[in-house]
Amino acid sequence: MAHTVSAPDDALVAHPWFFCGIGGSGMLPLALILKGAGAQVAGSDRSRDQGRTPEKFAWLESLGFALFPQDGSGITSANQALVASAAVEDTVPEVVRARDLGCPRFTRAQLLARLFNAAPVGIAVGGTSGKSTVTGMIGWILTATGRDPTIMNGAVMKNFATPDAPFASARVGQGDLFVSEVDESDGSIALYRPQIAVLNNVSLDHKSLEELRDLFGNFLAAAAVAVINADDAESTGLRHRAHAALTFGFAESATIGVVPGSVAESPTGISGTVIDRRDGAQYPLTLAVPGRHNLANALAALAAASAAGLPLAEAVAALAGYAGLARRFDIVGTSASGVTVIDDFGHNPEKVAATLATLKAHPGRVLALFQPHGYGPLRQMGAELAEVLATRLGPDDQVILTDPVYFGGTVDRTMGSERIVALINGQGGRAEHVGQRGEAGERLVALARPSDRIVIMGARDDTLSAFARDVLASLP
Repeated sequence: MAHTVSAPDDALVAHPWFFCGIGGSGMLPLALILKGAGAQVAGSDRSRDQGRTPEKFAWLESLGFALFPQDGSGITSANQALVASAAVEDTVPEVVRARDLGCPRFTRAQLLARLFNAAPVGIAVGGTSGKSTVTGMIGWILTATGRDPTIMNGAVMKNFATPDAPFASARVGQGDLFVSEVDESDGSIALYRPQIAVLNNVSLDHKSLEELRDLFGNFLAAAAVAVINADDAESTGLRHRAHAALTFGFAESATIGVVPGSVAESPTGISGTVIDRRDGAQYPLTLAVPGRHNLANALAALAAASAAGLPLAEAVAALAGYAGLARRFDIVGTSASGVTVIDDFGHNPEKVAATLATLKAHPGRVLALFQPHGYGPLRQMGAELAEVLATRLGPDDQVILTDPVYFGGTVDRTMGSERIVALINGQGGRAEHVGQRGEAGERLVALARPSDRIVIMGARDDTLSAFARDVLASLP
């Protein structure tokens, strides 16, 4: 993070910024990028006040961020700009104090869009699943080939993580390229004006399919070039909205594809021969991350790099060095008794299905712990999630659901994990509800046998990684 960028917008650097929830997966990289542009940045976080992930906040302070309790004490001047998620309640002390002082307020997406749209070349990665991985892959390709991009990601990129930068979910570069994942869940994808728009897939998550088609169609129409998944019918159905399109995928119609029969999987990686159907050229690729979904993600990243003017041979060679993301099929370790623990961000039906498919491609029983990332999402996609957990696992596999993550607030908590467990069991799966996570960990350890794979799945909770490490340490 030693680089600085020329300020993309003088107004952004002219006044100090305060991030409410600065440790969040969307807020932290944005704060890093803004500070890298020369702005003064401070913040608060409920997790810090509650004593969760203290190492993250100590690192931010070491970088020069001033951190305050979430009690409004950090908002002292009308000159400060407040950055707060659109979901933050109006009763949060920082919001109250900023309103009283007349401070300007931005959502995370509004600020990110302003930074992104000011860059000479913006590559935006959208879609229901795989955004962070594709963003990380594009960012690594551009970095490894000397393009010095700025990267905004929602996950820690292992290629950039060091002892001095353990939470490297952003990279501040001096080049013209700005790569960012963009979110459709709050509709903010409409704020971005990319040169290259990547559409990974369109499936049910936070919004109805009708809303998603409208949002993603407009997203493609806003770009000079659209990079579209040829394997996803919903995505290809929006191709007519694009000014120019480059397709990727396993389908033989894909511009950037894979030679049929060339794919070989291992528990820790996947390989295949990439084909550029514009000229017929072929390039062998070996990835250090497993699963067909990651090979599909790689094709998306290669297509985006090609759209940005990189020779495909150069991009493929760089991608072999991609190290993956934290919490994306992250192998924590294997116990002395031969039980492997995996930490994974899977939280919607498509992500969970991809993780389970990667696990089931190889022998060994699966013990899956799923912590829902909120009561609202569980209500929105619970039935689809239950179907995946019931049908994508075998008769010997086991699912344990904890209660949804809850950090306070006014959300309706009447519909919880018990309903999902009943739906899974009703469709022939094997699931049980163990509300408290500590007890669920003990249950996993009691169930585990040699050669089992334990996968810890869930989002919006950084402590899941420490929990996965604790489960591994508890195994014989």
